[in-house]
Amino acid sequence: MLHWLWVLIVGAIIGAIAGALTKNGGSMGWISNILAGLIGSSLGEALLGTWGPQLAGMAIIPSIIGAVILVLIVSAIFGRRAHA
Repeated sequence: MLHWLWVLIVGAIIGAIAGALTKNGGSMGWISNILAGLIGSSLGEALLGTWGPQLAGMAIIPSIIGAVILVLIVSAIFGRRAHA
């Protein structure tokens, strides 16, 4: 139980970092940050491997890179729909 809470907290932090790096953090809520962090972590580790420091079972640097990629893709998709 405690492990899952730690994973959610680290996922939220990774998602918040990705939002800040892409300048889209202001429009993201906590749930979006957690989802971006967790999905981005999976994406980043699948693309880049599990090198570097790890926290809560997630490789931090690949996870942040994956979350940035995810936020950019989602922003591009939903950004176009909002302006269409």
